[in-house]
Amino acid sequence: MDKKGRISRIVTVGTLPVGGGFPVSVQSMTTPHTADVAAVIRQIRELEAAGCQLIRVTVPDEAAAATLAEIKKAMTVPLVADIHFNYRLALRAIDAGADKIRINPGNIGSSERVKTVLTAAQAAQVPIRIGVNSGSLEKEMLEKYGHPTAEAMVESAARHIRICEDVGFEDIIVALKASSVPLMIAANRLFAERFDYPLHLGVTEAGPPWQGTIKSAIGIGTLLAEGIGDTIRVSLTDDPVQEVRAGFEILKSLEMVKKGVTIISCPTCGRAEVDIISIVKELETKVKSIQKPVTVAVMGCAVNGPGEAREADLGVAGGKQNFLLFKKGTVVAKIPESQVIERLLEEIDKLAI
Repeated sequence: MDKKGRISRIVTVGTLPVGGGFPVSVQSMTTPHTADVAAVIRQIRELEAAGCQLIRVTVPDEAAAATLAEIKKAMTVPLVADIHFNYRLALRAIDAGADKIRINPGNIGSSERVKTVLTAAQAAQVPIRIGVNSGSLEKEMLEKYGHPTAEAMVESAARHIRICEDVGFEDIIVALKASSVPLMIAANRLFAERFDYPLHLGVTEAGPPWQGTIKSAIGIGTLLAEGIGDTIRVSLTDDPVQEVRAGFEILKSLEMVKKGVTIISCPTCGRAEVDIISIVKELETKVKSIQKPVTVAVMGCAVNGPGEAREADLGVAGGKQNFLLFKKGTVVAKIPESQVIERLLEEIDKLAI
């Protein structure tokens, strides 16, 4: 289903609409130095294959800026240029064809420099993402509030929105990120009460995969469940493809997108007479590249097994070293445990969705 709740204004990034009730999009960021064009393009193709809908590259210097036009030509999704400290690099990125510019108001420089970037972006019809991070708030905000708070982050965003609006620029997406999940949630809630600009959600510097995925799921998922948020990034210290997968799992868990194989499986217990843990681990590995929206239940016993298996597109309910196979609610076969993975993969491939 599409996102319900807060309806922001629409900002179009390349051909991708963000906000306005359109489906929440998943984005990520490349990790090689942007001047290494071959490595960046290779990773972009991996991200696109995983379903990434917006890809951001960092532009830390002139060498990186010089590669953007070539990178853009190789992409099938919109390109976001990430700019810090040097406003001239933002101008170079706009000239190179970037579909969106991400700037951090705390470190881009004076309001005049920001206005220069906005004028160029407006002429090229390139939207801006204002990125407010708890770790890089302006000195004035820290002096006023003492430390990063939700109010300080929203005031920072409001200040830079005014700069944009003063020159008639309203093609804005806003991100309020913190490594603290409660702070990130509070800042976005407060912003959503006061403004209708689209929100990009993320828990910044979320950490290694296990910890970072949990923190991101709680922070991003809480807000999305409240109808707040238009595009997301899961920040992990890992291959960015994992960020995309985690992002889609968050959306799938809220039934905001139907994409890929969703596995429903029991935690197993002493009643099970089949090795559910090994089966599910192997199945998860083998279906991760499948884009077809299929729900597969893998259950270990007769307590909840038949009910869950019956409600899924495909399901297996375990008995003694064998499974009943359900397809669209009907038992179609009894299969031995040793063949369950192979048979499920065959049935997934045959299933018409």
